[in-house]
Amino acid sequence: QVQLVESGGGLVQAGGSLRLSCAASGRTFSNYAMGWFRQAPGKEREFVAAISPRGATTHYADSVKGRFTISRDNAKNTVYLQMNSLKPEDTAVYYCAGVNRLGVEISAHEYDYWGQGTQVTVSS
Repeated sequence: QVQLVESGGGLVQAGGSLRLSCAASGRTFSNYAMGWFRQAPGKEREFVAAISPRGATTHYADSVKGRFTISRDNAKNTVYLQMNSLKPEDTAVYYCAGVNRLGVEISAHEYDYWGQGTQVTVSS
């Protein structure tokens, strides 16, 4: 089993920044592709960003490209999501997820492990 715990969410004004962290415990973190997803009230969960197990490859949703950066520190078993130039439409619960595979994965259905989520609220 892999346990994932997100942190770093909060309330921020539009144009501000937040950095989310996701700490992993359990199996070998460096074997896992990791992703960030978000779910706003009344909407389906959507892909935000993904990173390959060693961090060489990343992929972003068009809505966050150029504003968000995903990274990981395998020595600390942690994946990050740096969010800049935040907009009210970024308001959602953000989840990290992991799957034991090479490359990046953008489909939520392919992930085996999920965190509990952290709330991000962007005020206008």
